[in-house]
Amino acid sequence: MPHQIIKFWKLHAYAIIIVLACTLFYAVFAFDLDRQDFLKLLGLFTALFFFYYKLIQFEKWNFKFLLVTGILFRLVFLFVEPNLSQDFYRFIWDGELIKNGINPYIHLPNQLILQEELPIAHAHELFAGMGDLSAKHFSNYPPINQLIFTIATLLGGGSILGSIIVMRLTIIFADIGILYFGRKLLQNLNKSNHMAFWYFLNPLVIIELTGNLHFEGVMLFFFVWSLYLIACNKWVWGAPVYALSIMVKLVPILFLPLFLKYFGFKKSTLFYILVGATCLILLLPFYSQVFVNNYSETVGLWFSNFEFNAGIYNAIKKVAVNYFDAKPWELIKVYGKVIAISVIIGTVLIALFRKNQNYNVLITSMLIVLSSYYFLSSTVHPWYIVFLLVLSMFTRYQYAIVWSFAAILSYYAYSNPDYIENLWLLAIEYILVFGFLIYELIGKGEKKLHFFKK
Repeated sequence: MPHQIIKFWKLHAYAIIIVLACTLFYAVFAFDLDRQDFLKLLGLFTALFFFYYKLIQFEKWNFKFLLVTGILFRLVFLFVEPNLSQDFYRFIWDGELIKNGINPYIHLPNQLILQEELPIAHAHELFAGMGDLSAKHFSNYPPINQLIFTIATLLGGGSILGSIIVMRLTIIFADIGILYFGRKLLQNLNKSNHMAFWYFLNPLVIIELTGNLHFEGVMLFFFVWSLYLIACNKWVWGAPVYALSIMVKLVPILFLPLFLKYFGFKKSTLFYILVGATCLILLLPFYSQVFVNNYSETVGLWFSNFEFNAGIYNAIKKVAVNYFDAKPWELIKVYGKVIAISVIIGTVLIALFRKNQNYNVLITSMLIVLSSYYFLSSTVHPWYIVFLLVLSMFTRYQYAIVWSFAAILSYYAYSNPDYIENLWLLAIEYILVFGFLIYELIGKGEKKLHFFKK
């Protein structure tokens, strides 16, 4: 036994040292980081990203080692409250509402909190924690998300930390599921299955999903599972699974038109019916006369009211305000509507004119659609980029990995109480991303960037 340990150490010494260092850095991130300390946050994230690259470089064929490593990094966060996001307070609030028979889509937190006998554990702490912006809007989280929130409050035993632990374990298992189905899909597409670890070990994924409790991972678990079923010609089963993905986060709706050529008219019609019927069944328990209006109004706010980490929008805003005297609050409303329409039209054109009957082309089309949306959007939270990471696993493009690092620059906004962004840092972020993307697009043959595949 000692001989085996010594042999293992000799074979994996550098990787073991990297794992120990990363575990320490993740612990500092989880337990000793104030999000206002931008330099510390940037330093930790940069170190973790460098070690992430080296770890896969050293051990990319060692599945068990990287699997255990990825789980270990996530478990560091298990018993601590998120420190870069306050969204979890609203998650638990919604779960408590449903547990007590109250519909979160038709009741505002800032109205419910006025009730003297509100049957919610830690109601005032949750209300204060979610912030004014969340408190004055109806819930925008789809039904499967709400189901997870409710289960978390039921199993959490009335404890905020208990609910956090249940949600965190759910996200960890979802990430393991993405790794499982991602590797199977990569094998199906005749690609190197170690590419799945560019997602599983990515610091942005670990910090933003497991650490800060964003449910993109759960959405992506159902999404990747569905893609695998579709690739295996089991689309009848893939359709309801795809619907589950939509009912965690709405983003996969964007890709529905792209399946038209892949399936053909008859199959795609049946696929859409199955997806739509599953979504309707999941929405029925929450339906009321005001539900549709409240939910669509809340979702619409993301297109026309919020700004964060925007690329092209910030450039347009700068020109419009400085040279055309545009009012920022009027500009974003117009811009949001224009972008929503543009993305729909662009997606339809890609669905009609790209050769999406080829599965590899289909996934690349998804990457183009989502990337275009994020490049144009006025709000791009860092955890949104996780979806691009998953799609890029199945293509030859890796600019999403660069973006997953560069996006940390957007967190400068949290270093000041007014959340004012540093446009120079955002410019650096998007120059890195667009520069890498252009390099990939103009590369030829084997010179196409395979930097992260080595």
